[in-house]
Amino acid sequence: MSETVRFVPKSELERARLIREARAIYDSIFPPAAPDQAPQDGGERVKT
Repeated sequence: MSETVRFVPKSELERARLIREARAIYDSIFPPAAPDQAPQDGGERVKT
């Protein structure tokens, strides 16, 4: 069996790295909401 090797341009690797970095920064500022956790400020939970 033969394997196909795909060469990825440096620009595509850099774009993917920048997206991962931006997503990590965004998640550190705006943490993803976990629906199974109670609100941290003691407020009531709102059901949607």
